Amino acid sequence: MNAPEQFSFQRYLAAKKTIDDRSLNAGVWQALIKHWPRSRKEGAPRVLEAGMGIGTMLQRLLERGVLTQGAYLGIDLEQANIQQAREWLTAWAEPHAYRLEQAQGGIALHKAARRVETRFRQGDILQYAQQPEAQRTWEVLIAHALLDLLPVPEAVPALLGLLRPGGLFYFTCNFDGETIFEPALDPEFDRLVVERYHLSMDQRQVNGRLSGDSQTGRHLFTALEQAGGRILEAGASDWVVYPRQGLYQADEAYFLYHILYFFESTLAGQFGEQEPRFRDWLAQRRLQVRGGELVYIAHQLDFLGRVGEYGGYPD
Repeated sequence: MNAPEQFSFQRYLAAKKTIDDRSLNAGVWQALIKHWPRSRKEGAPRVLEAGMGIGTMLQRLLERGVLTQGAYLGIDLEQANIQQAREWLTAWAEPHAYRLEQAQGGIALHKAARRVETRFRQGDILQYAQQPEAQRTWEVLIAHALLDLLPVPEAVPALLGLLRPGGLFYFTCNFDGETIFEPALDPEFDRLVVERYHLSMDQRQVNGRLSGDSQTGRHLFTALEQAGGRILEAGASDWVVYPRQGLYQADEAYFLYHILYFFESTLAGQFGEQEPRFRDWLAQRRLQVRGGELVYIAHQLDFLGRVGEYGGYPD
């Protein structure tokens, strides 16, 4: 596959689904299944996903039979993501024997005894978390590949405040400070490029405030505890993308091109006299993708936990 001339963030999110599927920590996932709220007096559990993207986590929960009853709300900043999530859900339902109907501003999915009401909402999750009606409302809170883009000391207490006492949080693919490209081109310059990219994560600003952390994974152990969270399970969820006999799975070559696009768009103009060297580094890495040679690894961590007192939902 040649490097694309244009890039689509929605295609990137779709391309990384196969990577996420094999990267999500199996022990943490099994703990999620074990502790998933099966029922409660008021009805089926309510699930909130922060930064839901194009709905790949919702798809995973449905396909693996975790979310079979209840209400799901996905919140995302990008309207284009929400539109694609709606289109995917509509297209996905019939081949999987689900019947669709409109329900409370969203889409309800029916399949035998299963019923899940889904809604999507455009917005900032931290602004949503400030609304009194949203607080202490949800049984399950999911944030996938999101927290390393947020100000962790502020975001974690706000997010955990959305959960009812005993509610579960499932925070996945939290970047934790290691990016590896193989084979090496120039080890010293490879290291410089990666260090500058990590620094850009630490210096990222949104509305004039720092928002991001290249070591989010390790920092969550303390941040969750200080915010009243109790970690039930944690483990690595590294992205490992590599060719098999010179070919990448599914659309993973595009994923790698898009990772390199992130590096280019973030770091362009930051190398001074070495800018041509950076351009050459990008060109060589793209040739490695095209030739089915590049290996990419990103270290990440998954967390499952509860807030407050156990609410009595059967495990």
